[in-house]
Amino acid sequence: MPSPKRRAQTASPPTPSERRAGLLWGFVGVASFSLTLPATRVAVAALDPVFVGLGRAVIAALLAATVLVGTRTRWPGRALLPRLAVVAGGVVIGFPLFSAWALRYVPAAHGAVVIGLLPLATAVAGALIAHERPSRPFWLSAIFGSGVVAGFALWQGGGAPHPADLLLVLAVLAAAIGYAEGGRLSRTMPGWQVICWALVLAAPLVAIPTALTIDDRMLKAPAAAWAGFAYVSTVSMFLGFFAWYRGLALGGIATVGQVQLIQPFLTIFASAWLLGERIDVATYVAAALVIASIAAGRRAL
Repeated sequence: MPSPKRRAQTASPPTPSERRAGLLWGFVGVASFSLTLPATRVAVAALDPVFVGLGRAVIAALLAATVLVGTRTRWPGRALLPRLAVVAGGVVIGFPLFSAWALRYVPAAHGAVVIGLLPLATAVAGALIAHERPSRPFWLSAIFGSGVVAGFALWQGGGAPHPADLLLVLAVLAAAIGYAEGGRLSRTMPGWQVICWALVLAAPLVAIPTALTIDDRMLKAPAAAWAGFAYVSTVSMFLGFFAWYRGLALGGIATVGQVQLIQPFLTIFASAWLLGERIDVATYVAAALVIASIAAGRRAL
């Protein structure tokens, strides 16, 4: 199987075996990310959302630095710093902060449906950043899916969008950009190095605001809140990206990005199981329509 680095140099499309491997790695990443919203919801119930949103990156950066030093990984060079900064801004700072803030006000299941836009947004970012070219039917499916999500958000908000929906949309945009740039970088360097260097570069920016949120109230936070924080720090912010970026590099950003179509269902079921959230019929219908639109777009790639 050609390596991601070699395939990037030849600019050839992924082979069937690469696409299958990419989809498999992508599924592992999505399965890891599917518990992010429920875990975040549990954490922000007792911890400051800024601490949860940015503090997870501090913990993940410590893990990343340990891995880089332990493996004696060489510095990627100044030329890649702007691209790594884009990854850091999207997946290390933007998505965690916006989503943690939003989940102070809406259930994790609601967030899962809005985050259902992420596969489509990732494909758009892949076209703009990595110059992938999905077909016209794919974009029609994307427009339909966006309309379903917007309609769901308006219905849930009683005819007006909830302020948290804007935060969730910003989280989607940040993640999509970080995914696309990270997937493109993973064609020339291992995906685990991409997320590790992005975390290390972002550490000075996230450490200060995280430290400012630390107070005595944390001593009263229940174990469940700290367990949720531990999950988003070690899995959502770190280990999940090892598989995710490898999948994007092997199978293509738009193609593997569509694996996220299963994430809303996984998150909704996890929210009901772990948090006891009541899932109404409208949420299931909206999630199903979003997933159907993404699946249609996947076939049109």
